[in-house]
Amino acid sequence: MERLIFLAASLVISIFSSITMRLTCNAATENVTCLPSDRRALLDFKNGLNDPENVLSSWRGADCCGWRGIVCDNVTGSVTVIDLHNPYQLGYGLWNLSGEIRPSLVQLESLKHLDLSSNEFGGIPIPEFLGSLKNLQYLNLSNSGFSGTIPPNLGNLSRLEFLDVSNQVFPGLAVDHFQWITGLVSLKHLDMNSVDLSLVSANWLEVLNMLPDLTELHLSACGLSGPIPYLNRVNFTSLAVIDLSFNGFSSMFPDWLVNISTLVHADLSNCMLRGRIPLGFGELPDLEFLNLALNGNLSASSSLFRGSWRSIKVLNLASNKVHGELPASIGNMVSLTDFDLFDNDVEGGIPSTIGSLCKLVNLDISGNKLTGSLPEFLEGTENCGVGPLPASLGSLQNLTDLSLAANRLNGTLPESIGQLQELVVLDVSSNYLSGIVGETHFSKLRKLKILSLSSNSFILNDGSDPRMRLCILISQTQASQSNSCLVLGSHLQLFPLKRLFQPVARSIAKILPGPIPQNISGAMPELIFLSLSGNQLTGEIPASIGNMSLISVIDLSSNNLTGTIPSSIGKCSYLKVVDLGNNNLSGEIPNSIGQLNQLQSLHVKNNLIAGNLPLSLKNLSSLETLDLGNNKLEGALPPWLGESLTSLRILSLRSNLFSRGIPSSLSNLTSLQVLDLAENSLAGRIPASLGDLKAMAQEQLTNEYLLYGRYRGVYYEENLVVNLKNQSQKFTKTLSLVTAIDLSGNHLSGDFPVELTNLHGLMVLNLSRNHISGQVPDSISRLTQLASLDLSSNDLSGTIPASMEFLSFLGYLNLSNNNLSGKIPDKGQMSTFGSNAFEGNPGLCGAPLVVTCHGEDSGKGVNPPNGNNVVYDINDGIIDRWFYLSIGLGFAAGIIAPYLVLVIRKPWSDQYFNFVDKVVSKLLSVGRRAQTAQ
Repeated sequence: MERLIFLAASLVISIFSSITMRLTCNAATENVTCLPSDRRALLDFKNGLNDPENVLSSWRGADCCGWRGIVCDNVTGSVTVIDLHNPYQLGYGLWNLSGEIRPSLVQLESLKHLDLSSNEFGGIPIPEFLGSLKNLQYLNLSNSGFSGTIPPNLGNLSRLEFLDVSNQVFPGLAVDHFQWITGLVSLKHLDMNSVDLSLVSANWLEVLNMLPDLTELHLSACGLSGPIPYLNRVNFTSLAVIDLSFNGFSSMFPDWLVNISTLVHADLSNCMLRGRIPLGFGELPDLEFLNLALNGNLSASSSLFRGSWRSIKVLNLASNKVHGELPASIGNMVSLTDFDLFDNDVEGGIPSTIGSLCKLVNLDISGNKLTGSLPEFLEGTENCGVGPLPASLGSLQNLTDLSLAANRLNGTLPESIGQLQELVVLDVSSNYLSGIVGETHFSKLRKLKILSLSSNSFILNDGSDPRMRLCILISQTQASQSNSCLVLGSHLQLFPLKRLFQPVARSIAKILPGPIPQNISGAMPELIFLSLSGNQLTGEIPASIGNMSLISVIDLSSNNLTGTIPSSIGKCSYLKVVDLGNNNLSGEIPNSIGQLNQLQSLHVKNNLIAGNLPLSLKNLSSLETLDLGNNKLEGALPPWLGESLTSLRILSLRSNLFSRGIPSSLSNLTSLQVLDLAENSLAGRIPASLGDLKAMAQEQLTNEYLLYGRYRGVYYEENLVVNLKNQSQKFTKTLSLVTAIDLSGNHLSGDFPVELTNLHGLMVLNLSRNHISGQVPDSISRLTQLASLDLSSNDLSGTIPASMEFLSFLGYLNLSNNNLSGKIPDKGQMSTFGSNAFEGNPGLCGAPLVVTCHGEDSGKGVNPPNGNNVVYDINDGIIDRWFYLSIGLGFAAGIIAPYLVLVIRKPWSDQYFNFVDKVVSKLLSVGRRAQTAQ
């Protein structure tokens, strides 16, 4: 780290050697007045900007050298620095300049430093004229909303030392070739994180290797693929930082990296690398940070840890194939702060020399094959060169994260763990540990937020009320479940456990039948994550829950709770998730819920909630899931559903008493993927505007885990039950891929809305049991992703479009009980359905019905519809028949069949998704490693 600081300082000095920086907003340079031409250029530049918060209010008067963000040369008065970066965290504070960048900047001939980072320029391209700023040494346009191709004429900036066009927040920039970079002969720092480099040629590394002064190279998540080129001659003689993480190289490990003696920081995580990890990393004299996690196929034996590693601080090899026993020499890494070997094949015991790592903060060796008892250092037998220690964990006083989960450790949990007062995460779940744990283990752990002791055989003794001394932590049958705590007694009493559980973020998940304690907020006032789902809780939700000022997630689903939703819940201003589904709650939705402006997921399904939708819900602008199905809600669907809740992904109001029409304003919900209004009393026509739902108009090709309320690796996983093929299917991991419209079981009328066929990404369409008339439009073949179509029990007439034979992924079809006529198409996918899909239409004939057609058109000469016929069917548990029908024609190409087989057949996918869960868990934990307990 010291070397990084030195390099950064050198870079700053070289950039600002002739510049005096102003540290205050309006400080003027003594005895210097800016050039009139520079002043005019700046004012023209300002006139092109949108500045709603008047950030540039100081840009007036004759002396531009005193303006905010402007620095002038001490002697000439010419402008050398424009620094208008957003000083606030994105999304906070009032800044965010936008508008256009005018070419008047070119008139600032002495400009050396231009920083417009973290603003919002709304997708405009990076101006080409920036390549004419011949004296520019520093250019930072990161996360400012630029899009398009980075102009190659930036390569004219031969004096440029720092270039940052990274785009993690507003992706949209791309580079189609790298040759222009060779003109940046003075470049020291290059950051293109999240810039699309998928079109650059395979020699991209050789081009960068021509920049001998390069000290930092950041190319994370750039879409690079193929092998990492081998460098016969490494010219990176000054390279200290290299980040190639989150690319898809599918390459052997680049061994030449260990020839860069100046390397301080190397991140090649999640790059699909394979081969052996070079032993030479352990001998790099300045290496402080090495992250090779989530590659899966990188291997190394225990000899890797026998190097000197004299400067290493962070070593992350998670989710690879590190094998063998940890050697005692691991204790020589005296600077180590983070050590992560999660999900490898490490065997044997934990060497006691780990106790010599005095600076260790995060230790994760879970998911390996470790055996034996916890090491002796947990009993305080080691020291850090300062004399003997007490029987405690004094040797690891800085530790904040300790994860030993999913190994084969036995023995007891040492009481000395109670000395780790900085500990925030303690996870020893899924081992063979036993014995008594109690107040001596936890009473001093005031910063502990996450405690996981499950899948062991502990007995808890809190040393107070004799009736409450035993708390058996039951083993889990599923890794996704949270800690289990079964309190012996007919009622849950948290008073005696207050000292133990007060700091714990996710403390109790399974308890004996009984009510939630009325004083739950007093017992755990700092609770952040509360999950009590899937128990047999009775009684009412205590009003005191509103006193949990830090609570982020409340999940009380699938219990036997009664009473009303307490209005006090509106005081929990940090709530991201409220899940009260599957209970017996009654009354109305309290208006106070509208105060939860950070709420992202609201589930109250399967209760007895009545009344109208409160108007206050329109304030929930962050809401992504609104699931109020199977209640007694009534009245008209308000237009503000589509006008105010613009972030909605999921809207489920099925099985209520809603009446009147479907508001056309729902078409404003550009992110909506699931619309379920089935089983109500809705009437009128289906709005044609539903054909404008943008998220359903395109295939969902990227599976995004919908995880809310994330805190230090703990999160609420979004879920939804979708009516699919006349069956209820629960989606979790693949929910973000689902697109569905279900308007069945209402009183809707009018013709089939042909506009719905614009929704090319729609997978499920159910309009059954209504009064829809007219014909099934021939353009229905444009729904190329359709997997389930139910139009049964309507008043449809005419023939079945022959073009439906091209719906290659249609696995379920029901056109029964209409007035359809003519010959049933018998080619392509239409030949796979049985008679039950067509019965109840007296005018239909041909197979699979027994009614024979006479002289009917066979449907020859039908052209396939335009569009991409690739579908990503993501059902978690579909039965065999649909599986075979779906793969019959649609998967002939075989390109995506392995993926679909995994996700369609749950028994085959368990192992795959277990691995995915591990990877996602590690990705989510990256942020937590730098957090300090709140």
